[in-house]
Amino acid sequence: MANNQYQHIPQEKFAFAQLDAELKDKKLETKARGYMADAMLRFKKNKSSVVAAYIILLLVLFVIVSPILSPYQVKHMDKLYMNHPPFVRSVAEKKLGILDGGITRTSQNDASMDYWRGIAQETGMDPVIEIVSDTVRTVKQRGKMVETHSYTLRNNNYYETGNIYLTLSYDDFNKIQAWQNETGIQVIFPWVETKDIKDITNNPNLWYKVKNAKGEADKDDNGNFIPAYSTNKSIEGAEYNSLRIAGDDGSYIYSARKSGAVQCRVNYYNYYTYINNGLEPTYLMGTNAKGQDMFCAIGMGGRFSLVFAVLVSAINLTIGAIYGAIQGYYGGTTDLVMDRIADILSGIPFTVAATLFQLHLAQKVGTVPSFLFAFVMTGWIGMSALTRKQFYRFKGQEYVLAARTLGASDWRLMFRHIFPNSLGTIVTSCALVIPGVISSETSMTYLGIVNLSELVGTSIGELMSQGQTAMTSSPHAMLFPALFFSLLMISFNLFGNGLRDAFNPTTRGED
Repeated sequence: MANNQYQHIPQEKFAFAQLDAELKDKKLETKARGYMADAMLRFKKNKSSVVAAYIILLLVLFVIVSPILSPYQVKHMDKLYMNHPPFVRSVAEKKLGILDGGITRTSQNDASMDYWRGIAQETGMDPVIEIVSDTVRTVKQRGKMVETHSYTLRNNNYYETGNIYLTLSYDDFNKIQAWQNETGIQVIFPWVETKDIKDITNNPNLWYKVKNAKGEADKDDNGNFIPAYSTNKSIEGAEYNSLRIAGDDGSYIYSARKSGAVQCRVNYYNYYTYINNGLEPTYLMGTNAKGQDMFCAIGMGGRFSLVFAVLVSAINLTIGAIYGAIQGYYGGTTDLVMDRIADILSGIPFTVAATLFQLHLAQKVGTVPSFLFAFVMTGWIGMSALTRKQFYRFKGQEYVLAARTLGASDWRLMFRHIFPNSLGTIVTSCALVIPGVISSETSMTYLGIVNLSELVGTSIGELMSQGQTAMTSSPHAMLFPALFFSLLMISFNLFGNGLRDAFNPTTRGED
């Protein structure tokens, strides 16, 4: 019956296909894609990880170039410009509201306004950037109704310093005079005797006559300040032959003798320029509690954190890979004994170990080596567990059995055949270890357990600790190091997660 079905098909229909043809494989229409290319393709599709990678790159560039671009070194500390906001004079003069050294002063009365105006009139640097508000009240004083003002001001924190008392040697006093003549910048201002300002000795910015010990200005009929500059030749400490302020006919005294030296009133802003070889205060991120340039300090602290974290990760990768490879390859009793050793070490609290090493070991080997040892002592355990798991996964594969049959040694099997196949997962885990190390290092320096100032000059944790104490008055001191630390941590975690997904062999070829 079956044969009868095909009796109607002609015999010529049945012919061999390609009987005499030369058969060849067709060329692939798509380009072959390797493991790394496949992983990179998957990584690029993870937008958050790509953005994180760019942020990490920018942060790395920042820590490299910021100490170079900064006009200061991290060892440069100014005792008066501490916790001062960002300031660049050329930008401040444009009234843009940024980089103007501005801080808010509340509850300023008329005497306070006279004080700021006095600084502005004498030095030419007006501390008041803006009068934010002026609240007028009518109160009864000595039987009369008097209007009082309560101002809220936005002041330039650098100009507020005004003049200071400074004791100089005769030689230094003459050098400043020579610099004044050369540059035309007034540093030394006329001396004021305390008896002329109600015996107020602690305020070098009172150059005008005052009514009382509170420092209220005593003005003339036109509302102008009455100068209290000394003309007493008997107190002059050193001969003055340099710039004189406007209105000086040569009678004002510019210094007073004091214990073999001279004491004088100097404008600190200009004196700062003098001692820094013509460099005016220029702080893109302000200063910290030590008077360091935050721009440079964050760069130096961040540079140490990144280098230290990469070093710790590399050491832990090496130790953990060797230890875990031995565990996973040999298994049995060897694995059991080594696993118990790792369990004992993992029970040691890191904070306790780091503290003890800083108290005892640091005195012999130094702060950084002892800190590094605290990280390495237990940090490799997680890496060894991951390597052990990968070796158990791959050691029974056919290619390993084939290599063993051909006479490959154990070490060759471990590190030439098994380990390379595990490397993607292990290296990806290293990227996730780096933020953990940075976080721990920052926590230790933040708490003051580890002090890196002598070696590095500062650290991100130390900057954050200093910023916390001045957060209400100088928020920038906390904002910038905390922002750097947050960006670094978030970016590394997102970047590590992207690498982990990209190098996951189970997703190979999905895209």
